[in-house]
This record gives sequence, structure tokens and C-alpha cells, in this order.
Amino acid sequence: MSTTLRRTWLPFLNEDVPETCDTPAKVAAYELKLGCAALGIGSPKLAVEPSMGEGYAIKDDTITGGSVGILYGAYAFLSAKAAGEPVPEGTQSPFWRLRMLNSWDNADGSVERGYSGRSLWFEGGELTWDGPRIRQLGRMLASAGINVLCVNNVNVRSDAARLIEDRLPDLARLADAFRPFGVRLMVSIEFSRPLAHGVGTADPLDVKVQAWWAERANAVWAAIPDLAGFLVKADSEHRPGPFTYGRTHAEGANMLARAIAPHGGTLVWRAFVYNCQQDWRDTATDRPKAACETYAPLDGQFDENVLLQVKNGPFDFQVREPVSPTFYAMPNTNLALEVQLAQEYTGQQIDIYAMNPMWREIVADLPPRTVSAIAAVSNLGRDDNYTGHPFAAANLYGFGRFAWDPFADPEAVLRTWARLTYRLPAAQEDALVALLMNSRGVYEKYTANLGLDWMVNPHNHYGPNPLGYEFDLWGTYNRADRNAVGVDRTAAGTGYTLQYPEAMRARYEKAEDCPDNLKLFFHRLPYDYAMADGRTLIQRLYDDHFEGCAESEAMAETLASLDLPEPDKTEVRERMAKQIKNAREWRDVLNTFFHRLSGAEDAHGRKIYD
Repeated sequence: MSTTLRRTWLPFLNEDVPETCDTPAKVAAYELKLGCAALGIGSPKLAVEPSMGEGYAIKDDTITGGSVGILYGAYAFLSAKAAGEPVPEGTQSPFWRLRMLNSWDNADGSVERGYSGRSLWFEGGELTWDGPRIRQLGRMLASAGINVLCVNNVNVRSDAARLIEDRLPDLARLADAFRPFGVRLMVSIEFSRPLAHGVGTADPLDVKVQAWWAERANAVWAAIPDLAGFLVKADSEHRPGPFTYGRTHAEGANMLARAIAPHGGTLVWRAFVYNCQQDWRDTATDRPKAACETYAPLDGQFDENVLLQVKNGPFDFQVREPVSPTFYAMPNTNLALEVQLAQEYTGQQIDIYAMNPMWREIVADLPPRTVSAIAAVSNLGRDDNYTGHPFAAANLYGFGRFAWDPFADPEAVLRTWARLTYRLPAAQEDALVALLMNSRGVYEKYTANLGLDWMVNPHNHYGPNPLGYEFDLWGTYNRADRNAVGVDRTAAGTGYTLQYPEAMRARYEKAEDCPDNLKLFFHRLPYDYAMADGRTLIQRLYDDHFEGCAESEAMAETLASLDLPEPDKTEVRERMAKQIKNAREWRDVLNTFFHRLSGAEDAHGRKIYD
């Protein structure tokens, strides 16, 4: 048994997957033999039906599935049996064709916004990895339904740019390692790369540039025929792009898409573009409007194999944001929904923050069938448990389940993960699931509540700093002063609400109708504004921070009562102590900040520092 198998949701699969299992069907047969023996049950037969693709059906004592679907069927059967849940009935197939992890790994082994250790496959500028551990990761991703892994950071640096050049043989070997698990690789590329090869320009309409990318695509797909495609971050946060040459993003994306189209490749183009050099004195420019303003005029101009990857909210993975209006503004473009597993602004895999309930809310606000793919910024790293906090594995597992079926009950998904991972007594299982379901609300209360954003320490984005980005270049302002807080994003303000269709706009346009949890995202309100429950705005700010901190302390008591195995129990206890310290800091800093501005006392006389 490999030590790399410790602490996953597949404890009943306790041996390495041998290298001889080189196809999904062989992996499925191996896993069924291993898992059924461990569970003390009979093993079903396998029948490959290529026409089923990624789908599968389980009936009587047979699992039937496509060339990859057969593996998904095997894991679904084993997971159901191990969790004591019903085996899925009827034909099962994924909701989204591409279910992607975007890894922000750098070739030097570091991970941008990584909170789980160093990269699992990069070190010292080279692609290098532990074979058994990569196979274990492959089975984890497949068991959750994830089928694409982008291996390198969207902020491509020189060593990583060579992945499609002289490092291509190494990339092909990594693709070989993941292929038996139905996981296809994707690569982030640098838009201006032809400049490094003497082309003299990266203008997407230049025939020399087009020829260079076509030649590279031919070489890449010759080495990795099933590569999923390229991922591009362009004209964003100082990354090169078509704007340099007076070209549109449709022209830039289509040039690359046409280079890879003959190979069946998908060009994923991130819609994360905004003015990152904004003057804080400028109150007319509103960063949340940027993506829609940039891309809506281009609707219908992107080639069929382009996926425009849009962040779930208009800002940048904040604790709470409304759904991005770009999803409504581009009905004639293939869109991918981008979420963030890496807890950059949501606790950094120290504080507990279960994401499935949030994703379900996002999907509820999306127009039907607007999105054709989904991606998540990875929370993986070289830590022994892959995700830093043991409970962050629930987000990785939950993302796969969500990508397969975005309408699944979040509580049921978390319960399955808890059962597969820990096998706790019923009452303890209930307590853990309830804690996870409530964790987002707890974090939101003690950090940035009521739709406030960006009140974090700059650069590392952990811990409170209400003025950290307030006078900076990034367009991240709450405009708090002695009279009011929040930004007026209504038709009479920045006009952000005008980017939504009428029904959505009506939800947010008037302060009295706007949900409390987004009130200060859409409105600028005085501290004595009367909330629906009769409390003033300032009292609600105070109460939430006190309550969130107290609820975090109660979480620690619940966790201490659970019979978690070691080393998880120790890891959870240590991280929970850090979370409580963080919660207390948020409570005291933000309550003091708003007290000094408003001059209002807490109605309950609790300690606020002067």
C-alpha cells in the first residue's frame, strides 16, 4: 500500500492502481475487484458499449458504459455500496461535456493561490511526478466525474510556455499517466509566444502568426492526440493579447481556435478582463461592468470550438457576488462557468467553507442551458491529503459531482463525501454535514457580509483590512465613509443593474427589494438605514460579525466531538484554531472600523475597540 493513498474519499480502494491498467475499462475491472472484495460484495460484470460515450447504466449484475463511461459506472456502483446508498438507476450521463480543473501551477513547483503545498507535477522547471500518486489522483478525479485537467497557470511564464515546445515529450508522458482514468490534459498558452520564435509579431490577423500556431498545433496533437485544448488569459492583468494590435478578442480567440480545430481541440478564452490600473478617484468606472462591456458586443462572433470562460460573479471569486450578467448577454456564444476551488478569498483552506450550496445558487440564477462547460480553479497540491484542509476535499469531490449533475442536492453530495471518507456514527455524520452546509454562512458573517467585498489584506488576501484595496488600482471599492457604505450600482448609479434582463434587474434595483446578502453590493446606504427586520444597517453589521465569530467557536466544539481518524483529527483541530483566530480578528477589525466611521454604539453593549 502506498503512503500517497492516505486521506481520500476512496478508503476502500487501498492499493495502488498498477501501470498495466492502461485503459478506463481495465481500471474499472481492477477497481471493482479491489473494492468489492474490500466491501464484501459480489462484483458486477462489465460491458463496454462505445456509443454511450461518458454515459453508463447499471442493471441487475452488469455495468454497461462507453469507453470512459464504464469507469464512471464502476465508481458510481462502488461509491453507492460503500456509502450505503442506492445504486443509480437508469442511464446516467454528465450534464456538461467538459468538466475541468484549472491548475495554477508554475514550472518552478510553486502554485499561485495554492494552499495545499507545491505542485504535484512541476518542480525546478521540469515536469516530474510520483507515478503512484498521479494514478491515485486520476482515480479520485474520475470517481468524482472530472474529465479535463489544465496543468499550468493561466499566467504563463517562460518555462511553462515551453510545454508545447521542447517539453512536449514530458507533457505527453503526463497525458499517458492520466488517460486510463478518462482525464484529458489541457495547457495554458501565452498569446504572444510567436515573438519568442522570431516571428516579429503576435497579431492574430498576420499570416505568419497563424502559420506558427498551426504548426505548433500539429506538433502538439501529434504527441497528444486527445489533448482537450488550449486555455488563454489575454489582455488581463498585464498579460499580452490582441488589444496590443488593435484586434478584438473574437479575432484573437478565433485565430487560435482555427489552428486547433482540425485536431478537435477546444480553445478556452477567459473573460476576465478589466482595468487593473483604475484611479480610485474615478467613481464612474465600475469594475463589475467590465466583462459584459467587453464581450457582449462580440456575441456570435466566436468560432464554434471557442469556449468563453466566465467567472461566476462579476468581480473575482468573492464571498458572495451576484451571477455575472455576461451569462445573459451572450446567447450566441459557447460559455463555460468558472468557479474557484482554491479558497483565495474564502479561507484559503484554513477556514472551512463548503462550496456546493453556493454553486447550486449560481446555477439557479443562470438562464437554462446557457453554459456548455464548467471549470474550477484547482485546490490541489502536494500536501499528503491533496487539499490542505481535510474538509477541502469535500469541495474537490463536490465539484466533480456538481459538474456531472448541477441540480443534485448539495446536502446529499456532502453526506456522501462524509460517508465515503469517515464512516461516522449517524449523529456525528449529521453534525458534520450540518456544519459543512452552514460553513459558508458562518464565514460570510464574520468576514464580508451584506455584499461587501475586498476588505482583505492586499496580495495574500487572508485576514481583514477594510482599507486594503480602497485606494488601490484594482477597482475594488466599498466607498465607506462616516455617512454610508456600499456602491450604488442601480440605473441611477453606475448602471451595472442595466446589464441584467428586466426580471433580474428588478430583484436588485430597489434597496427594499434587494436581498440582504447583496444589499451593499448594489446600494449605497446610510448606517441608520432600516433593514427589513427593524435593525439598523450598522447594527446588522455589528451583529453579523459577533455572531459569525461565536458560530465559528461553536464549530470547534462540534468538531472536537467527532470521532475523526488521525491525522485528520489533529489537522482539523489545528486549522480550526487558526480559523477562530481569524474570525476574532475579522470581528474586531471590522466592528471597530465601522464604529469609528459611524459613531454608533452596539445596542447590546458588546466590546468594540476604539
